[in-house]
Amino acid sequence: QVQLVESGGGLVQAGGSLRLSCVGSGGSFSTWHMGWFRQAPGKHREFVAAIRWSGGSTYYADSVKGRFTISRDNDENTVFLQMDSLKPEDTAVYYCAAARMIGVVTDSSRYDYWGQGTQVTVSS
Repeated sequence: QVQLVESGGGLVQAGGSLRLSCVGSGGSFSTWHMGWFRQAPGKHREFVAAIRWSGGSTYYADSVKGRFTISRDNDENTVFLQMDSLKPEDTAVYYCAAARMIGVVTDSSRYDYWGQGTQVTVSS
């Protein structure tokens, strides 16, 4: 079955960088649209970034635009989230998700598969 496994989370100081990775298996990764979401304690899960199956289109939440970059390597079945200029408010569990067909990329209900999440903590 389909599995998504995130890695790369950790503790970083404000202004620092982290690179998250998500490896997919058990399905046709190169045909999936991929997204990153995050959930902070006591808050709803929120959209962070998404990338179409071909990598030709990317989308970002306003809160991360200009600081985060989503990319993918279909040969390696991997999607990345490069996070720069991190802020304490970026602290959350970050999840990658895959959608076989998608309309609104920011809508978490559109995604079919989810990873287990990786913790990102940004200290001030």
